[in-house]
Amino acid sequence: MQSNELKAGILRMEGTNNEEEAFLSLRRSGFSSEYVHISEIGKKKLEDYDLLFIPGGFSAGDYVRAGAIFASRLAPHMHDLDKFIDSGKILIGVCNGFQVLSELGMLPDLDRKKKRTMALAINNSNKFECRYTYVKYTSKNRIFRKYFDGKIFQVPVAHMEGKVIFDSKNTLDSVIDNDQMLFQYTNYDGTDSSYPWNPNGSAMDIAALSNREGNVIGLMPHPERVYYNFQMMNDGNNYEKGTGQIFFDALYEYTKKLVS
Repeated sequence: MQSNELKAGILRMEGTNNEEEAFLSLRRSGFSSEYVHISEIGKKKLEDYDLLFIPGGFSAGDYVRAGAIFASRLAPHMHDLDKFIDSGKILIGVCNGFQVLSELGMLPDLDRKKKRTMALAINNSNKFECRYTYVKYTSKNRIFRKYFDGKIFQVPVAHMEGKVIFDSKNTLDSVIDNDQMLFQYTNYDGTDSSYPWNPNGSAMDIAALSNREGNVIGLMPHPERVYYNFQMMNDGNNYEKGTGQIFFDALYEYTKKLVS
């Protein structure tokens, strides 16, 4: 492996099923992708990676709660994860990965004590929601600002437990004040966020959150499933790139600057 390659580690365990899409998307945007089974952490050092990605799926069958068992198996490695995050590198969780980060108390992580202040609850519809919707960028996060600002993007969703809820209005207010709300659900022209555009009933139509520093990211939609424009639903718009390519290119460009 060339020393100038950026390494992305894709964490997985029994039941994850979006790791291949993540592997390919990261590689297409420039990363050297590598699977890291949760049982390999230690043998494979997290600090050797430039980005860590927790993919979607149904880890451990989503028994107990979605993402709970994956989170419990990651918990012994929290020191290494914290070191990774404190170095400024990106830790990202998509769908089930977002649920894992929530279970670990890593989002929104307002006091750095991993106190749980949010959860991903069962969708308002009380059913699995699987279809395309849209998101709009609502942040000044330095990773995505150049690529997403002022535009609306088509994305697929596929989850049963994706409703962002907070323990108090104060927590929600802090998330907003700290610019931690990255993407919100909307319709194709940004005028409506009611169901089915917001597929789960999340507070403030939240589709993605970050920690206070902006480098721990959780999102329910699946950009890795629409890397190319031909993977997107034909809605009359002429998409030059898939939402996934824009998303993963942004991750790559930020990481490249970080290590240079």
